[in-house]
Amino acid sequence: MKVLVTGGSGFLGSHVAEILSGEGHDVVALVRKTSNTKFLKTLERVTLAEGAVEDRASVERAIEGVDAIVHSAGLVKARDEGEFRKVNTQGTVNLLEAAKSLAPKARFVHVSTLEACGPSLDGRPVPADQERPLTAYGRSKLAAEQECIARKDELHTVVLRPAAIYGPRDVEILEAFRAVRRRQYPVIGDGSMLGCYVFGPDCARACVLAINADVPSGSVYFVDDGRPMTMREAWGEVVPSAVGKSAIVKLGVPLGLLSVASVGVEAYGKLRGKAVMLTREKVNMLRHHWVCASDKTREDLGWSPEVDLVEGAKRTMRWYEDHGWL
Repeated sequence: MKVLVTGGSGFLGSHVAEILSGEGHDVVALVRKTSNTKFLKTLERVTLAEGAVEDRASVERAIEGVDAIVHSAGLVKARDEGEFRKVNTQGTVNLLEAAKSLAPKARFVHVSTLEACGPSLDGRPVPADQERPLTAYGRSKLAAEQECIARKDELHTVVLRPAAIYGPRDVEILEAFRAVRRRQYPVIGDGSMLGCYVFGPDCARACVLAINADVPSGSVYFVDDGRPMTMREAWGEVVPSAVGKSAIVKLGVPLGLLSVASVGVEAYGKLRGKAVMLTREKVNMLRHHWVCASDKTREDLGWSPEVDLVEGAKRTMRWYEDHGWL
């Protein structure tokens, strides 16, 4: 099988490429000119295709002759909502339209996010039909999902909605591990909000299994390790145990203070023309529970997580140390 992996040089995409390569499949990794492709070049049967999902011509070149697409590329921070839409939504449309030429045999696996649904208001798993994203990122990913489902009769599509993904090669969560190592307490407010997690390689296996799964086109699945945790438990206990450091003072960062800080960070980003992660919308997310359930995923895809956060944090920490990231 020949599979196009978008975002192949990124965190999740690199794990997808690694699994596919290890199983003997040919992989075409769509990467930007500026991407760090060092890891991909260590894998067998991986070809690099220079381009970007928002560049329709490069997408059409990369997709030629493939049997499946795992679309994991996307922006998690952007300068404005339009930039999110250009890459996360229109980029998905470009892939879907190009993939029509491969139908009916081709499979399209779209990696979305729990943020597309929005939060759990009562701490229970969100229903699959909930559409209440709180952020520009979530809105752009929900719109991309809708584009996939709208074409389910033209192309076999599967949408995956991972919870918070972490693990080896993850840049985004690295700062939280660094804070723990400095014996800081990276918990917001009283730390009572629940969240779900999934180890990167486990999420990548779900992506690979979804390629050939005998499920209806347009199916949507959550991906998590099945163990929701409060922020206090995850970042005040589990990760510090993995790092081997406990916080000197266990006082969560007040949400009000974080809100004020986000205004300044947004202003800085706008002035410098840079994308920033800390925004008012992101702070608002931290006021809510983010909980899903992957029972249907396990049943339909034959998938189950192998690593929970307790073990996953240890493996992630060891990888960061072994590679000089910490």
